[in-house]
Amino acid sequence: MIAYHGSEAIKAKYLARVRLHREADEIIHGFYWKDGKGCAVGCTIHSGSHAAYETELGIPQAIARLEDGIFEGLSNGDAKLFPEQFLTAINVGADLTGVADKFLHWLLVDPSDGVMRYARTDDQRRAIERVGDFYARKIAGEEIERQEWISARENCWSVRAAAYAAAYAADAADAAAAYAAAYADAADAADAAAYAAAAYAAYAAAAAYAAYAAAYAAADASAYAADAAEARLSARKKQRDKLLSLLSECGETEEAQLAKIGD
Repeated sequence: MIAYHGSEAIKAKYLARVRLHREADEIIHGFYWKDGKGCAVGCTIHSGSHAAYETELGIPQAIARLEDGIFEGLSNGDAKLFPEQFLTAINVGADLTGVADKFLHWLLVDPSDGVMRYARTDDQRRAIERVGDFYARKIAGEEIERQEWISARENCWSVRAAAYAAAYAADAADAAAAYAAAYADAADAADAAAYAAAAYAAYAAAAAYAAYAAAYAAADASAYAADAAEARLSARKKQRDKLLSLLSECGETEEAQLAKIGD
């Protein structure tokens, strides 16, 4: 799968669509698509099907889920601009396969913004670090067995704490591991395509849930309600910026370059 199926025309079509929705004040929080209005996903594909990002735009649905979750957590003004920023950042012909992995690795262990900061015990830190290490190995090209991801999830469950920030930090690691485990399960099910598709679709949302949990960990680490709201919004903005940066770093695949030469 390559972004926009290698077509500048497809990118231009969807960018023009979301721009028109923004100019008409039709990009709103709270639901996917109704009466010509909707969220980031709805105003992009005119439905609530994240899987349509793959068929229509060549964008993995896990990334569509991330766009969706981050959009809902942004303030109204930032949210209205986000669909255009998202589509603009993606280069035509790019392979976006590793973007969710890199985003989740950052979300877990980044020294400034990762949920590792909210762990309260050594066991919690080790549980989060373990999932982060798995992602680092996966990004480097190593295959992590599904059972390893499942074991990492069980470890996250065992170290949840009553303190909300620490619990949300463990939730983020758990969701990240769930996403990877389901993806591995789907990839292994080559003889059962329908099952593979269902498994991936069911857990693609885990990437977005990890981002949600990270934002709430930041909020619940704050002492006051007003500070918590600001911390949650700040976390979402950082997630937006990180996702846009990762998307823009993905260049054209060799396949896309060869296709241009052939044209």
